[in-house]
Amino acid sequence: MLKLLYVASEVAPFIKTGGLGDVAGSLPKALSEQGTDVRVVLPKYSSIAQEYRSKMKKIYSGIINVTWRKKYFGIDELKYKGITFYFIDNEDYFKRDGLYGYKDDAERFVFFCRAVLKMLPIIKFWPDVIHLNDWQTSPVSVLLKLEYMYDKKYQDIKTVYTIHNLKYQGIFPKAVLNDIVGIDYRYFENGDFEFFNNINFMKAGLLYADALTTVSKSYAEEIKDPYFGEQLDGVLRRRSDCLTGITNGIDQDEYNPQTDPFIPVPYTVADALEKKIENKVVLQKKLGLPVKRNIPLIAFISRLVEAKGIDLLIRILDELLQYENVQFVLLGTGEYKYQEWFQNLQWRFPTKVSVNTTFDNKLAHQIYAASSHLLMPSRYEPCGISQMIALRYGSIPIVHAIGGLKDTIIPYNSHTTSSGNGFTFPHYNAHELLFAIKRALEKYNDIIMRRRIIKNAMSSDHSWNKSAKQYRDLYKKLLKKE
Repeated sequence: MLKLLYVASEVAPFIKTGGLGDVAGSLPKALSEQGTDVRVVLPKYSSIAQEYRSKMKKIYSGIINVTWRKKYFGIDELKYKGITFYFIDNEDYFKRDGLYGYKDDAERFVFFCRAVLKMLPIIKFWPDVIHLNDWQTSPVSVLLKLEYMYDKKYQDIKTVYTIHNLKYQGIFPKAVLNDIVGIDYRYFENGDFEFFNNINFMKAGLLYADALTTVSKSYAEEIKDPYFGEQLDGVLRRRSDCLTGITNGIDQDEYNPQTDPFIPVPYTVADALEKKIENKVVLQKKLGLPVKRNIPLIAFISRLVEAKGIDLLIRILDELLQYENVQFVLLGTGEYKYQEWFQNLQWRFPTKVSVNTTFDNKLAHQIYAASSHLLMPSRYEPCGISQMIALRYGSIPIVHAIGGLKDTIIPYNSHTTSSGNGFTFPHYNAHELLFAIKRALEKYNDIIMRRRIIKNAMSSDHSWNKSAKQYRDLYKKLLKKE
């Protein structure tokens, strides 16, 4: 049986800030179901809920060196839904509010990576493959090749490194390399870590891992181009023969309108159109919007940052709300200037707009179930999860055809076979976004066509089964197994 150690800085349901946490919570489960002996390791953050912390079992306490620093190193174990999870414990590093954004993030995650490798003989688990995710885990592949290269038990372990978002790279001052990572400066001078006179953890991860993946096929191609490459496109072109795009899935048990405990009126593809209207009425009452059964309800569920296409929305929403009979619901937090603009929009259109600048998972489920459409005009999108959740709930995505959005949303075509599960626009342009919304609204007014596109959306298969098989094939290829 193939043995896999999956390493991530966040894992749902224990702790998450975004898509990485969702993937790390779902992919190992799918891999296990396909016959992989998979274990997962993450930091033991103090913000992990007590319902999980109370069930953890302490299996080791000791000391680990982070260069000259001697640090407490604990391992807690928890078996959850058939998977064994390990939590690396150190309160100096992980008893804090939030997960990232501290001045000592380099030290925190170097400690974590060193602990991951030191943990293997303690838990008596020697993986065939270690699967790493984003910059916080990249030192594992470096340390494995530079510090453990002569240890026979570690020599045959292969590493896979997944880029979830190339923008976040782990860039730190040059001194961190020797003082914290514990690597000689010649690995700066040879370019392995060097990045405009700083060091770059992600760059090192891209160079030292045995295989690279990212979270959609289109994004794997886009990041080799300077426009999307975040100044690492040269490294990615150099290693393009090792780079594979594998599109993420979603947990179809968690996102199931037939059994979802968060939505007022459950439904299936057979009765989705009628039951979505009932969910919409409940949501309109909850959010203080006028109850209008037949009005399109357009949703935007996202972080409020420039990369999510906020600037395009700002350019078109006034015109859309003035001239179209629609309602608009926003859920998300982010930059203050964007939150303020949307609050002002709600003030100007109180009967058409509901702005909810918070994180509320229950409300998110209710919006997916109630909305007719979901907007995702992202400037770039490595994969995207919201559009796949929206499909599952029959909320029709309107997206910029980029990255994972291009791979998962097929433009609806009523003139040929009535195929497609959403609406797309090809160029990052406010007018094209507006025209795509208007095309979608035209189809909304045709009940037969609306029922057909909802069926297409809800019939889309974005479970983890296909993706997990692709990952297993990649692992086996690395190990030269059939």
